[in-house]
Amino acid sequence: MDNLYIAPTPCTPEVDFRFDTHQLSLRGESYPENAASFYKDVISRLQEYLDNQAAGRVEVHIALAYFNSSSTKMLFNLIEMLNDAAEAGIQVVLHWYYDEEDDTIAEFGQELSDDFGAIEFSQQPVKST
Repeated sequence: MDNLYIAPTPCTPEVDFRFDTHQLSLRGESYPENAASFYKDVISRLQEYLDNQAAGRVEVHIALAYFNSSSTKMLFNLIEMLNDAAEAGIQVVLHWYYDEEDDTIAEFGQELSDDFGAIEFSQQPVKST
């Protein structure tokens, strides 16, 4: 399966899904005009990848400085897919990065950890620049 890379823009994150090494990352900001349209291919490619994994370990790195409500729904869908895969026997480790001064993104990460118990969560504060 080919890797998926989408370069960041001022309103969309960098998507770097290296399926060959089981490393998936989202970085930047996410407030596209149409989040469903932006994430459609991302989610479908992730689902295709997960459908072809019988076992193993997937490392996910999410470092979003900002995301709007429609992106929140897409992130929730993406993480729900990862949780389903974890429940099916794939080890999913999600590294959630947030600005140490941003309580909102830190709390969202904690909610995800609480809601998706099959995923191994690692919350990692980063110093603001």
